[in-house]
Amino acid sequence: MCLAIPGEVLSIIDRDGLLEADVRFGGVHRRICIECTPQVRPGDYVLAHAGFALQQVDEDEARLTLEMLRELGAESEAP
Repeated sequence: MCLAIPGEVLSIIDRDGLLEADVRFGGVHRRICIECTPQVRPGDYVLAHAGFALQQVDEDEARLTLEMLRELGAESEAP
């Protein structure tokens, strides 16, 4: 079983034709691949696992999930 973590896209980078994004997961920033979600823009939210954005999610769903993870104490284990 895997766990996908919601994060907010802060910026998009085209690295030699590979789409990446700087994404904020709570207080942690990571650069992840967004090739599977090329439609996302800064301000959008994605579900990420193992350095890849799997799908776009709405802000309310992302915030609810992050709050549940905070309650579980799992937020610090973001990708």
